[in-house]
Amino acid sequence: MTARPVKITDTTLRDAHQSLMATRMRIGDMVDILEKMEAVGYHSLEVWGGATFDTCMRFLDEDPWERLWTLKKVFKKTKLQMLLRGQNLVGYRHYADDVVKEFVKRAVAGGIDIIRIFDALNDTRNMEAALEAVLQEGAHAQGTLSYTISPVHNIDYFVDMAVKLEGMGAQSVCIKDMAGLISPYDAKELVTKMKEKIKIPVQLHCHYTSGMASMAYLKAIEAGADVIDTATASLALGTSQPPTDTLVAALRGTPYDTGLDQELLSEVSEFFKGVRKNYHIPLEVAMGVDTNVLSYQIPGGMISNLASQLEGQKASHLLGEVLQEVPRVREELGYPPLVTPTSQIVGTQAVFNVMLKERYKMVSSEVKNYLRGQYGRPPGPVNEDLRGKILGQEGPISARPADLLPPQLEMAREELGDMLEKEEDLLSYVLFPQVAQAFFRRRSGLEPPLDLEANGPRAKEEPRAPKEHQLQKLYALDLDLIIKDEDRGITAYPA
Repeated sequence: MTARPVKITDTTLRDAHQSLMATRMRIGDMVDILEKMEAVGYHSLEVWGGATFDTCMRFLDEDPWERLWTLKKVFKKTKLQMLLRGQNLVGYRHYADDVVKEFVKRAVAGGIDIIRIFDALNDTRNMEAALEAVLQEGAHAQGTLSYTISPVHNIDYFVDMAVKLEGMGAQSVCIKDMAGLISPYDAKELVTKMKEKIKIPVQLHCHYTSGMASMAYLKAIEAGADVIDTATASLALGTSQPPTDTLVAALRGTPYDTGLDQELLSEVSEFFKGVRKNYHIPLEVAMGVDTNVLSYQIPGGMISNLASQLEGQKASHLLGEVLQEVPRVREELGYPPLVTPTSQIVGTQAVFNVMLKERYKMVSSEVKNYLRGQYGRPPGPVNEDLRGKILGQEGPISARPADLLPPQLEMAREELGDMLEKEEDLLSYVLFPQVAQAFFRRRSGLEPPLDLEANGPRAKEEPRAPKEHQLQKLYALDLDLIIKDEDRGITAYPA
């Protein structure tokens, strides 16, 4: 295979700050560096999607659509990219097809050029509507593999999935290693076999959690990876991505040379070095490596968050038991990859099992819906004794979950009424009804604005006594806050 320059997708404006500071970076802390980022020459910038949509309204008093439009005013030549959770869009449950189509339409019209589409279970049925909508709108549709390790996940599994995504119309494939699990030689083998089987570009997205990501990138690049995901040096490492600056320097003068401007990259890093001082970044999230992820296959941010939640319940001594329980629950549920929303489903149930000293004494509604097949098809066989214990004689659905959902947009329009100021508000409301309504009231001056210091990057939760009847609401796995509302329920740990 002939070596060629590697392209860089920089995640600083989305996944980097989502991973390190719970997605709390405000648009005002970005705008002064955008023109220099435009001049760097990135393949693309990931700026939207994931948890940004929710967090903008919930914690920052920002309109996520306005954020996108602000960014697009500056970025004319650099492609803007977003992360889309398949049929979940940027939310935490499945939405009807009419919502998926309208959301993609508005996102592309607002400035998104590349949409990375994934499903937590790697159920391609949950990616169909979004992929078709992206192609229809003329944007780049990137099919995504949620990478994990289990008895049912291996190199051939992911290669076969890449082939299937190409057949569905995906214009590139991304290997999304959200927990930092992929080893350098597995990355090399996976990319090598993908390049033999598919003709579309292959991109690798890793988190630095285990410490292997930069090595995995180099091996993947040698195997023919076309694009890699990195973050500016001052917001890299830890549970974020490998540093852009370092990878660019490492490839300088080789056949893989990115051609990016090293001086501009340094200026970008220096800028965000100043920005990060204004935000709370937990030490265990930002520094070093967490090799526990290799033992428990739990994303580093999820481990630190479980520790925080148990500390709030004065139950820190149970962390070891919870970490051991997570793989057991995951096996019983058919080895789902631990990414939104399955990371919450598995992690929360593990906490219930340990805290209550009896496995499955309390079962979340999410676990029940998962066993019913409402999130999609599990990768491996579910423990049938467990399914029977929880659901009785009720069996799982066989249809694509979204086929069971009626159209949602027109009913939402009627519910929203006079609060609708622009068409994008309708989507904000469908995705997050309570959060959007509260945001709209603040926007209209009907309620006071948020106290950004109390709700923003420095927020801390108050310890609470562990009462059994409160557990369902207490264990929302956000990075620094417990969320209690119908929009997210317990599902709050970002992708």
